[in-house]
Amino acid sequence: MHPEAFSLALSFLDYLGIGVFAISGALLAAEKRQTLVTFIFFAVVTGVGGGTLRDLLIGAPVFWVYRNATLMICIGAALITWVVSRRMIAERALLWFDAVGLGAYATYGAAKALSFGVAPVPAFVMGVLTACAGGIIRDVLAGEPSILMRPELYVTAAALSSGLLVGLPYLGVPPDPAALIAAAAGFALRGLAVARGWALPTYSN
Repeated sequence: MHPEAFSLALSFLDYLGIGVFAISGALLAAEKRQTLVTFIFFAVVTGVGGGTLRDLLIGAPVFWVYRNATLMICIGAALITWVVSRRMIAERALLWFDAVGLGAYATYGAAKALSFGVAPVPAFVMGVLTACAGGIIRDVLAGEPSILMRPELYVTAAALSSGLLVGLPYLGVPPDPAALIAAAAGFALRGLAVARGWALPTYSN
């Protein structure tokens, strides 16, 4: 795959990941009862944080610097979250938006790394980084406990999506179905963890 010559499915997952992570950033600002400027800041940081680190590491042009759509999506997400009444937002909406973004962005991140010639195992890591870094930056800036320090199935769900995107083509699955399966699997695992309280065992010695 030529760098940036992505299919419609992967392009959709890219914008979906940006949009829902931007909303999750704005929702955290809403929980903290911040100003509109802070809503936009958190939406942008969360929406582009993971992808920025990925692009810097794989030697790609930083994706949001050369197109208007990315920042417009983030700003739009912040504005929508600002005007929607808090009574219309479910109590756990932040978790569910994170779940959607996790599957979509882990899948796209791994695919982009592969398209730039990154080896499969590092590409898998790039997928996980793409999905998780924005949320980690968001939580640190907001003074929230990082998701890495909680036993929730979060990074594991990103790893599932990224691993499937890298691995399924070796089983003969075409790129588009592989991308959709990978994104859906990561969302499903994270969604089940949110709904049922699934968590990894913690060290007890």
